[in-house]
Amino acid sequence: MNSEFFQALAQLEKERGIPQDYMIEKIRQALLVALRKDYPGAEENVIVDMDEAKGKVEMYIKKLVVAQVENPAIELLPEEAKRYSKRAQVGDVVNVPVDTRKFGRIAAQSAKQVIIQGIRESERNSVYEEFTSKEHEILTGTVTHIDEARGNISISISSSSEYTDAVLPAGERVPTEELSEGDKIKVYVVEVRKQTTGPQIVVSRTHPNLIKRLFELEVPEIFDGTVVIHNIAREAGSRTKMAVSSNDPNVEPIGACVGPKGGRVAAVVNELRGEKIDIIKYSEDPAEYVAAALAPSDVISVTLLDEGKSCRVVVPANQLSLAIGKEGQNVRLAARLTGYKIDIKPEE
Repeated sequence: MNSEFFQALAQLEKERGIPQDYMIEKIRQALLVALRKDYPGAEENVIVDMDEAKGKVEMYIKKLVVAQVENPAIELLPEEAKRYSKRAQVGDVVNVPVDTRKFGRIAAQSAKQVIIQGIRESERNSVYEEFTSKEHEILTGTVTHIDEARGNISISISSSSEYTDAVLPAGERVPTEELSEGDKIKVYVVEVRKQTTGPQIVVSRTHPNLIKRLFELEVPEIFDGTVVIHNIAREAGSRTKMAVSSNDPNVEPIGACVGPKGGRVAAVVNELRGEKIDIIKYSEDPAEYVAAALAPSDVISVTLLDEGKSCRVVVPANQLSLAIGKEGQNVRLAARLTGYKIDIKPEE
């Protein structure tokens, strides 16, 4: 047992990434549980010594040498004690080795369950730590199951432990997006929760930062920090407004995001299955910023008002409906993007 035991743990660490020290402690606890089941009354006197350096696993029960035995679980007579220590006398404590071959079936099963649980727990912790580091990042997954009743979707995501399931809750789904089992989609990792059954990875298709991460993948100037995304306002599945600026006077931020022949923004739109994206130039001047945010409508003037962050915008009469947008979407997104309440008036 000793010769193969630590080799097996080393192999487990190599193949599944479970630390050897972690498993040694789990197995020590498992053996303690098993021994205490087989030796009732000796619970606190049961010792399991696992010496990795010497490659030895030793189990024994500490017993007190007495002239008259009252509790055989933790006491023994001098003549019996001398089998383990030739100089044993009354009052001494001797270590009585345990023969693991005498383990009962229930005790052995208990030890097995503790070991299996230790492996599972380690793997869950490994997955939790791996995906905690990926919170607020974008990952690619495959739709594996759609819960029609609740609206949740299970997504399989590649990880160090082969594949891990993530959940796309109904509230994080794009209402207009039809997904089928087998579809490959990009998702934004919102949160990784610790649960008794293992880590739960919550992902989103509606989060504004999904847009940001998609553009980072497509636009090198955003990835390297030359072009900065300041704000994003989104109504998932319908329309997004994104404000950008450039740290380099030679780089036009909107052009960089749109890309040659519109290829970069088209790749993002395709991933979002047709969601419209308005890219506007960010400005420190609130009036300029609000005017840009109301694109594609022209703006004649923007007047900042005294009461809170609000403004009055004048647009050509024939573009009033364009500025407001269908069901007020354009002005609503512009207000969320800039942080200003916007009151739109026609030129008359």
